Order: sequence, then structure tokens, then C-alpha cells
Amino acid sequence: AIRTTNIMQIHCDILLKKKISANVLSQASDCASILFEAAGGGNPDAVSLLLEYGADANVPKHSGHLPIHRAAYRGHFLVLQLLVPVTSYNSIKNSGISPVHSAAAGGHPQCLEFLLKAGFDANFMLHQRIRKGYDDERKSALYFAVSNGDIVSAQLLLEAGALPNQDPVNCLQVALRMGNYELINLLLRHGANANYFCKVNTTHFPSALQYSLKDEVMLRMLLNYGYNVQRCFDCSHGDNLFGNSCK
Repeated sequence: AIRTTNIMQIHCDILLKKKISANVLSQASDCASILFEAAGGGNPDAVSLLLEYGADANVPKHSGHLPIHRAAYRGHFLVLQLLVPVTSYNSIKNSGISPVHSAAAGGHPQCLEFLLKAGFDANFMLHQRIRKGYDDERKSALYFAVSNGDIVSAQLLLEAGALPNQDPVNCLQVALRMGNYELINLLLRHGANANYFCKVNTTHFPSALQYSLKDEVMLRMLLNYGYNVQRCFDCSHGDNLFGNSCK
């Protein structure tokens, strides 16, 4: 495999030097650039060569994704290191998605840690047009990590300041539904709201309780982090409904 990669790199070098059908700014029908495809391939030498010959890291494909997103999602750490310095913040902002999301979605803690240390915002939220592609309308990179059950990535994000209560479907709700004690505890320790309630529910009954009624461990964790038991007895209709008390 290494020998094949080296041969491809040599061929690429020859084509570029001779300028035979080797326009590094060429794009496919979906607007994916040569650099975008190379970023997905994961060969840092090929990416470095393309950049040397003028490839632009800020050209998005039709979905808005940039080469840096592709490398982060695929977990190509060495390629990611090459792309970070040549990718502009404005291009990332215009794309509506951060490479932090991509690394979290792909489940690559090494890439995620590198991006966070490089100064990428742990609280960059998906643009509305990107969110529409998900039924749960997720916004945060933390949500991707929690959905994957990726404790390492979730911890990296939380320690970098990620806020746990930003998504329409609470990250804690996802962890409770999965029954992942370690993830639940991690979120609660970093400020997850134990008293959240689902926005589609018109009552004040805390949504977290439905996942913990039959699990003493989860219930104890919620109680230890400020679960308000009194809210279980609140009724948005008052004390009387059709002549009957709600309590």
C-alpha cells in the first residue's frame, strides 16, 4: 500500500511539473476540488504537493464542506495539520460547520484535541441550513460526541468549555437514553441541566425522570446534581382540571 501511494505521488508530481491536465484548481461536478479528494485520501505528501502548486484549501464543495472538514472526519491527522494554517476562519464560518464538528462526528479524539489546541471554538454551532439535515436539529459538536457514545471526545470538548445545554434535544437526554453512566456523570459534572424538559411536552414534568425511574444509579446521579423532585408534582393546569385536582 505504501509503495502504491508513493508511485501515485510520483505520478502526481510529474503531471504537475509538466502541467499535463494538471490544473490544481479543477473541480468535479459536485464542486469537490482535487485538494478535497486528496484530503479524504489521507496522504500528507500528496496534499503538501498540491498546496505547493497552488491548490486552494478554501474552495468548498456544493455542500459547503472544505478539505479541512474531510480530513477531520476521516481522522487524517497529518493532513489536518497541513490544512489548518491554510484554511481561513471566514471560509469555515461561511461553510456553516466547524472541523470540530467533523472530528467529533467521525470519532477522532486526536484530531479533535489538535483543533481545540489550535484555537477552534468548542461552541461553534451548526448553521441552520446544516441543522435541517438532521431530524434532531443538533447544533453542537458535543452532541455528535455524545450521540456516538464517545467519552474521550466529549471530555475534550467539555474541558475546552463546551456548553452541555445548547441543543434542542439535550445532550444529557441522549446519554440517559443510552444508559451510559460514565457519560451521564461527565455531563452532569460539567453543568448539564438535570431538570430539563422536552420542548414538545407541555407539562413541567422533568424529561430526565422517564429514563431513570427503573434505574437507581441514574436516579441517584440526577438527585446528586440538583434534580428538583418538587417539579414532579407541578401541574401547568393548576390545582383543578375539569373539577379534579392534578395532585
